Amino acid sequence: MSDPIRTFRHFRDVPGHLWRWKNFSPAEIACRGTGQLKLHPEALDRLQALRDRLGKPLIVRSAYRSPAHNKAVKGAPRSKHMDGTAFDIAMANHDPVAFEAAAREVGFLGFGFYPRSGFIHIDLRPARSWGERFPVRATAFASETPPAREVLAESRTLKGTGAAGVATVGAAGVEVAQEVLAEAQGAVLPLVPYLDTLRWLFIMLALGGIALAVWARVDDWQKGLR
Repeated sequence: MSDPIRTFRHFRDVPGHLWRWKNFSPAEIACRGTGQLKLHPEALDRLQALRDRLGKPLIVRSAYRSPAHNKAVKGAPRSKHMDGTAFDIAMANHDPVAFEAAAREVGFLGFGFYPRSGFIHIDLRPARSWGERFPVRATAFASETPPAREVLAESRTLKGTGAAGVATVGAAGVEVAQEVLAEAQGAVLPLVPYLDTLRWLFIMLALGGIALAVWARVDDWQKGLR
């Protein structure tokens, strides 16, 4: 025997022992306009099964709607939202193709596609669908966290470009110092000739850093790290 369908004047009136859907709250499923909630266990069981199958949060845009709220938002006169068996789920964190396949596997039969608004409607109605499907994404959302790249502070590319940057600043600083010292008192003029050598050392360091950055980037591409 299936669990009975119950209606509550407000989602806060739902007894805790009746709520078994761990990834959802009564507030998420209740009417957005009135707070009223029609608790439809079969529909919620399928919603929880979909959440478990996908392994990531479902952002519920709309679930139950009271008749008054459904009319106010210009919903279909016989909308399944008023039965508590329909859910509008945002696709912000889901691949629409994978989402639809999983929803069908857990028993949802009705599908409405709203790519411009960014959500898919699912319900327990007799099988049907409407709307234009979402464009196929070039890359679906990864099911697992991709392999970690180099830690930024340890990146060879960063080290190379950092060395080049420091050396470039150093070379520029030497030029400024050379100009200042050239105008200084005679006591410091003997130091000026040595600044040319120091400047060329900084330039060589900059070129070496740039070469290291280029080599590291090419090496990373060859190893598939980028």
